[in-house]
Amino acid sequence: MEKEILNRTRIAAVRFTTAEYAALERRFKATACRQMSEYLRNCLLHKPVTVRHRDTSLDEFMLEYIRLRKELTALGNNFNQSVKKLYGIKQIPEFRQWILSTAAQRERLLYQVEQIQEMTWKITEKWLQS
Repeated sequence: MEKEILNRTRIAAVRFTTAEYAALERRFKATACRQMSEYLRNCLLHKPVTVRHRDTSLDEFMLEYIRLRKELTALGNNFNQSVKKLYGIKQIPEFRQWILSTAAQRERLLYQVEQIQEMTWKITEKWLQS
């Protein structure tokens, strides 16, 4: 059975004030409709319109999460700079052992920060698409 092709040949013109059209456009942009004509047809013919909804609690969480990620990155950078300076004084025997243990901690910290950044980017991409 072939699917019937419906060509839309009839036009219904409607005029709006600037404010009315701006309100209509705002509502249209909050939907999943790709074109204004699709949105208007759905509204006029009482068909369902999928409206995108943004969770404000998620917004607050994401802002805090982004702040935390920036702070962790700064801490990692500061730690990295400190370790590099310590390498300049490694001729002192007491510092040699401390430098080695600090280097291992540095690597773990940088790895953790990198993991957090990757997870943040994944969550951010999903959040922006919603």
